[in-house]
Amino acid sequence: MSPFRSAALFARRAASTSIPRRAISSSVVRRDVTSGDPKTAEKKIKKFDEIQTEADLLPPGAAPGTVPTDVEHATGLERLEILGKMQGVDIFDMKPLDSSRLGTLDNPIVVKSFGDEQYAGCTGFPADSHVVWWLVMSRDRPVERCPECGNTLKMEYVGPPDDEHHGHHDEYQEPKTMADFIKPAYRGWGPQTA
Repeated sequence: MSPFRSAALFARRAASTSIPRRAISSSVVRRDVTSGDPKTAEKKIKKFDEIQTEADLLPPGAAPGTVPTDVEHATGLERLEILGKMQGVDIFDMKPLDSSRLGTLDNPIVVKSFGDEQYAGCTGFPADSHVVWWLVMSRDRPVERCPECGNTLKMEYVGPPDDEHHGHHDEYQEPKTMADFIKPAYRGWGPQTA
């Protein structure tokens, strides 16, 4: 055995014996997990029906020494969503749009929106017939038509009626599109009635 190899072996043994053998999880100071009563935190959590103000969306927090759950630490809209899901209410209306039919100008597929603008993706009729075309609807221009399949969507504004942000942009004009350059005789879709 070479002297270098025996020195390395000796160093390895000396390093392993100098470290005290104890588990990483043990420590001198221990917390008593049973001191925090989780039932008191559960009593402070309001149900979805009891929420009246923004202050009701502040969580009670977790008991000392415990890891908080989503209900105990979520705030704001996230908390409202979690409390709604616990009672079976989908507050953001996340169900997919109606894809059982093709929307027309007379009978468009309605997309509800709380904001001034709404994006919706069209995948064609029947569903997944073409790649996604993202259509932008607004309160000023609520009807949009897919350029590939002709599916028509209409935005229905369901937000507060006294929205102070709407209508303050009078100096802004909608950019021109190809639809602005179509002859007036060709603007109607479908058969023309006189």
